[in-house]
Amino acid sequence: MAAPVMQQPVAWVSAPQGKPANCPPGLEYLTQVDQLLVHQQIELLEAFTGFETNNKYEIKNSMGQRVYFAAEDTSCCTRNCCGPSRPFEIQIMDNSGREVIHLHRPLRCSTCWCPCCLQKVEVSAPVGNNIGYIKQAWSICSPKFYIQDSKEETVLQIQGPCFHCSICGDVEFQVLSADGDVQVGKISKQWSGFAKELFTDADNFGIQFPMDLDVNIKAVMVGAVFLIDFMFFEKEDNKENTKVGMV
Repeated sequence: MAAPVMQQPVAWVSAPQGKPANCPPGLEYLTQVDQLLVHQQIELLEAFTGFETNNKYEIKNSMGQRVYFAAEDTSCCTRNCCGPSRPFEIQIMDNSGREVIHLHRPLRCSTCWCPCCLQKVEVSAPVGNNIGYIKQAWSICSPKFYIQDSKEETVLQIQGPCFHCSICGDVEFQVLSADGDVQVGKISKQWSGFAKELFTDADNFGIQFPMDLDVNIKAVMVGAVFLIDFMFFEKEDNKENTKVGMV
């Protein structure tokens, strides 16, 4: 009789020593990194049936150690009726299961034909303490977002490509300075392989930002990954959500 296969435990990053000034609890990890990886978990029920389930993600450092775990919390009706445009609540938790970042996306339009009601995500850390926003800017040719602090002042911009299809290659969203003149980082939707890209919507992302960036803005940048994933890479009925520009 073959011996049972032991499941490898998740490798969590060690908790940082001390707490930097003006750092919300649980965000100490972000003070030590200038890049993160976001891996969406594969949901077998969704892959085989097309029935939309709550998304779950692992957020890791460059060595593959898990820093946070993110879980969507929306109703079955909302997920399957609204598809990728659905409003969501996403809880981002540390290795103790404590929620350290909360993302709230209200139901809004994402098309360029409705410039008065574009996408917006509110980021809190911890829950109830607003630290910033991701706001979609009106655009026809390519996606554009503002990364804002708690006072709704723009700190960074994100600009994406006109064509979002990832055929055997990464899709890069540039992270720019507040005035849009200098690139300071990027968010990349990484190619995951033909089978995974074709049959699932479990996407992989990389985030790069300045090491000395305000820890609160780093947390808002993490939130931007989820909005980009839902808007451009979340499948509906197991079909690619591919479009040109924002039309």
